[in-house]
Amino acid sequence: MHAETVTTTLEPAALHDRWRALLADEPRLRIRDAAARLSVSEAELRATECGGQTTRLHDDFREILLRLPQLGDVMALTRNDSAVHEKVGTYRDISFSGMHGLVLGHDIDLRLFINRWDSAYAVDEGEHASLHFFDAHGEAVHKVHLRDTSDRDAFKNLVSMFRASDQSRVQRVTPAEPDPAPRPDADIDVEKFQAAWLAMKDTHEFFGVLRRHGVARTQALRLAPPEHTRVLANTSLRTVLERAAAAELPIMVFVANPGCIQIHTGPVKRIVPMGPWINVMDPGFNLHLREDHVAASWLVRKPTSDGIVTSLELFDANGRNIALLFGARKPGKPEDPAWRALAESLA
Repeated sequence: MHAETVTTTLEPAALHDRWRALLADEPRLRIRDAAARLSVSEAELRATECGGQTTRLHDDFREILLRLPQLGDVMALTRNDSAVHEKVGTYRDISFSGMHGLVLGHDIDLRLFINRWDSAYAVDEGEHASLHFFDAHGEAVHKVHLRDTSDRDAFKNLVSMFRASDQSRVQRVTPAEPDPAPRPDADIDVEKFQAAWLAMKDTHEFFGVLRRHGVARTQALRLAPPEHTRVLANTSLRTVLERAAAAELPIMVFVANPGCIQIHTGPVKRIVPMGPWINVMDPGFNLHLREDHVAASWLVRKPTSDGIVTSLELFDANGRNIALLFGARKPGKPEDPAWRALAESLA
């Protein structure tokens, strides 16, 4: 837990007025960008509308999530500072083990880290309705947007069921702590780390290997066993998307923040560059990623019991992961040779 809890110095009414003034000048301004301009978190800004179109929900996130299938088809959105991942579908096959959750529907595929979730809001703007989940810093970890075919009565029932008694217009947040500096390479037992890498039987073991050996993510890619990682050009994402689309090759696209990982599995078809953004604009899947935020691109080969699994991994200037791309694959099946050939061609 963070020791310090803070709120904005502005009264909620004043903060809301400033937000509305921004929207009057820029009607398409997104709440995340408005919050940045006003030097507050998105959750703090959202809270200023409590009592109107916004309802604070209580923090029984598991029970809220378990009722999402009742909404029918929706759009699930997970983002970080550099990428937005949007999937249309129905929440299915939801389960929890401790503070970890899974959503394993055909279209909506999520890994949830509920210990990082802190607050939730429902927004009903008449034509548009949505659910917003935030971490302790007021950053959005996941959102659910209703569509024309969604069940509005189920949404209203959910809001009524989970409405918090506290509907104040203030959301308390904690300041984010800076990322810890990686340990010096000289302090890492590189030989043991590389041996642990080579002994992996599943890609999910990777983060445990990093923790046990005290290695940061991008540091691990530098210190990996020979021939298991390679630095790529930062144009590699666009190349992969365009070639996968041309070949009708199904891929997996992961976008994560500390509270949620969202996954697309399937083809990508319509690749649209737009200013600094590279976009996938398909009917059931949209990806929006800031190419100018990509500071490092890596080809990564991880051993598994099914053979080597190859990924394209993108990082920002702070070493934070922006997105991961794999070939479409199910456990127990070897990697698609067509994906491996495409990934290897980047080098």
